[in-house]
Amino acid sequence: MRAWQFTGTHQPLALNEVPEPVPGAGEVVVDIKAAGLCHSDVGVLDDEGWLSMLPVLPVTMGHEVAGVVSAIGEGVTEWSVGDRVGVCPTSSPVTPGYNRDGGFSAKYLAPAGDLVAMPDGLGFELAALGTDAGMTSYHAVMTIGGVKAGDKVAIIGLGGLGQVGARVAVVKGAEVTVAEINEDVWPLAKEIGAVEVVKSIEELAGRDFDVVIDYAGFGSTTARAVDAIRRDGTIVVVGMGVLEATINTRDVILKQARILGSNGGVKQDIADCYELFASGEVAPVTTTITFDEIPEGIERLRRGEVSGRLVARMD
Repeated sequence: MRAWQFTGTHQPLALNEVPEPVPGAGEVVVDIKAAGLCHSDVGVLDDEGWLSMLPVLPVTMGHEVAGVVSAIGEGVTEWSVGDRVGVCPTSSPVTPGYNRDGGFSAKYLAPAGDLVAMPDGLGFELAALGTDAGMTSYHAVMTIGGVKAGDKVAIIGLGGLGQVGARVAVVKGAEVTVAEINEDVWPLAKEIGAVEVVKSIEELAGRDFDVVIDYAGFGSTTARAVDAIRRDGTIVVVGMGVLEATINTRDVILKQARILGSNGGVKQDIADCYELFASGEVAPVTTTITFDEIPEGIERLRRGEVSGRLVARMD
């Protein structure tokens, strides 16, 4: 079968023939129906710092995977051939697209414990992006941020993660304000249900938000979030636009601010996201491409030409 594989930093993806996987004990084979593309895929291709996560090369890329179980290994009792599933990339030490061949191919060999059932009515494209973009967004808002009905919530950044997180917060009953520098996506914020959109987090100073979720993570965004929260408010940092920030610790102390990091999520976050996707309450903006268009899709991500999330359909 064909697979788009990473062979080295600053090298284009290689289209290679690879053997079809055979499940061992505790494993299943998933016929891939959709695989999401992510800005981290660009990072892998462009930055040598990712090589420590890639112990064996070449490796098939793609860490957002959804499909249908087609073969079952010894000892697997919780899944059956024909089950529609997504693959959680964080529930075991093996991560698709990094230390295990991933989703830019026809079949994926998965530990049975990594699978998440897809509810009826959920399409494969949304199931794929739900395994990472959905999980990460939901985890930051609900699991780490603890957002509840009636909360005043500010969302910084309305990209592929921020749009999901903002809508989840709205659906859960929060009053959501969005800070987004790109005015082209302001109409999307209104469609999601945000009560207000501003260009900069600085405009929200003194507004006493219960929770601020920073999906941008550009240092100054996190620092200014301290000005926006109430006493005992929470800041959740998700984005890694830059990897450091200078924060006024006086205000952190006086406000008793909680500054929390949020990294990925767990299987339950995916399952919760799937229910929201299947109900139609959360409907992320997606662009669908074909298997053959994956390299060009990554180039589009590199050039910043993608709104929402990019998903490759495999059939």
